[in-house]
Amino acid sequence: MEQHAPILDPSAPVAMSEDLHTQPIDDLRGKVVAFIDNTKPNFVLLADAMSELLVQDHGVANVIRHRKRAPSDGASPVFLDDLVGKCDLVIAGSGD
Repeated sequence: MEQHAPILDPSAPVAMSEDLHTQPIDDLRGKVVAFIDNTKPNFVLLADAMSELLVQDHGVANVIRHRKRAPSDGASPVFLDDLVGKCDLVIAGSGD
Protein backbone atom coordinates (compact mmCIF):
# COMPACT_ATOMS: atom_id res chain seq x y z
CA MET A 1 0.00 0.00 0.00
CA GLU A 2 1.37 3.39 -1.04
CA GLN A 3 1.61 6.05 1.63
CA HIS A 4 1.87 9.76 0.93
CA ALA A 5 3.47 12.26 3.27
CA PRO A 6 1.73 15.62 3.49
CA ILE A 7 3.53 18.60 2.03
CA LEU A 8 3.31 21.60 4.31
CA ASP A 9 3.75 25.19 3.20
CA PRO A 10 5.64 27.09 5.94
CA SER A 11 4.95 30.54 4.54
CA ALA A 12 2.73 32.85 6.55
CA PRO A 13 -0.21 34.52 4.88
CA VAL A 14 0.41 38.12 3.87
CA ALA A 15 -1.79 40.52 5.79
CA MET A 16 -2.29 43.87 4.15
CA SER A 17 -3.49 46.73 6.26
CA GLU A 18 -6.25 48.82 4.77
CA ASP A 19 -4.49 51.99 5.87
CA LEU A 20 -1.36 51.25 3.83
CA HIS A 21 -1.08 53.44 0.79
CA THR A 22 1.70 51.85 -1.17
CA GLN A 23 2.61 52.55 -4.73
CA PRO A 24 5.31 50.90 -6.81
CA ILE A 25 8.46 52.94 -7.34
CA ASP A 26 9.16 53.28 -11.05
CA ASP A 27 12.44 55.17 -10.71
CA LEU A 28 14.90 55.33 -7.81
CA ARG A 29 16.54 58.59 -8.90
CA GLY A 30 16.28 61.18 -6.15
CA LYS A 31 14.66 58.74 -3.72
CA VAL A 32 15.66 58.03 -0.12
CA VAL A 33 16.17 54.38 0.84
CA ALA A 34 16.44 53.07 4.40
CA PHE A 35 17.97 49.81 5.61
CA ILE A 36 16.88 48.24 8.88
CA ASP A 37 19.79 46.08 10.00
CA ASN A 38 18.72 43.21 12.22
CA THR A 39 22.31 42.77 13.55
CA LYS A 40 22.87 39.36 12.01
CA PRO A 41 26.39 38.71 10.74
CA ASN A 42 27.20 40.03 7.28
CA PHE A 43 24.11 42.18 6.80
CA VAL A 44 26.24 45.29 7.14
CA LEU A 45 28.37 44.04 4.22
CA LEU A 46 25.28 43.48 2.07
CA ALA A 47 23.81 46.87 2.99
CA ASP A 48 27.13 48.61 2.24
CA ALA A 49 27.29 47.05 -1.22
CA MET A 50 23.62 47.70 -1.95
CA SER A 51 23.89 51.32 -0.75
CA GLU A 52 26.81 51.97 -3.09
CA LEU A 53 24.99 50.35 -6.01
CA LEU A 54 21.77 52.27 -5.33
CA VAL A 55 23.56 55.62 -5.18
CA GLN A 56 26.04 55.13 -8.03
CA ASP A 57 23.97 53.14 -10.51
CA HIS A 58 20.40 54.13 -9.70
CA GLY A 59 20.67 57.74 -8.54
CA VAL A 60 19.36 57.26 -5.01
CA ALA A 61 19.72 60.61 -3.21
CA ASN A 62 20.32 59.28 0.29
CA VAL A 63 20.56 56.05 2.26
CA ILE A 64 19.51 55.92 5.91
CA ARG A 65 20.74 53.07 8.13
CA HIS A 66 19.18 51.85 11.38
CA ARG A 67 20.68 48.99 13.38
CA LYS A 68 18.45 47.16 15.83
CA ARG A 69 19.88 46.02 19.17
CA ALA A 70 19.17 42.34 18.44
CA PRO A 71 17.57 40.23 15.69
CA SER A 72 14.56 39.45 17.87
CA ASP A 73 13.86 43.11 18.65
CA GLY A 74 11.33 44.91 16.53
CA ALA A 75 12.02 48.34 15.13
CA SER A 76 10.55 50.88 17.52
CA PRO A 77 7.29 52.57 16.54
CA VAL A 78 8.99 55.95 17.00
CA PHE A 79 11.70 54.98 14.52
CA LEU A 80 9.18 53.57 12.03
CA ASP A 81 7.05 56.72 12.25
CA ASP A 82 10.17 58.79 11.61
CA LEU A 83 10.94 56.73 8.49
CA VAL A 84 7.51 57.41 7.03
CA GLY A 85 8.37 61.07 6.61
CA LYS A 86 11.93 60.52 5.38
CA CYS A 87 11.97 57.50 3.06
CA ASP A 88 10.55 56.33 -0.20
CA LEU A 89 11.65 52.71 0.29
CA VAL A 90 12.63 50.62 3.34
CA ILE A 91 14.58 47.38 3.12
CA ALA A 92 14.49 45.20 6.23
CA GLY A 93 17.49 42.95 6.22
CA SER A 94 18.79 39.65 7.36
CA GLY A 95 22.18 38.18 6.87
CA ASP A 96 24.31 35.31 8.06
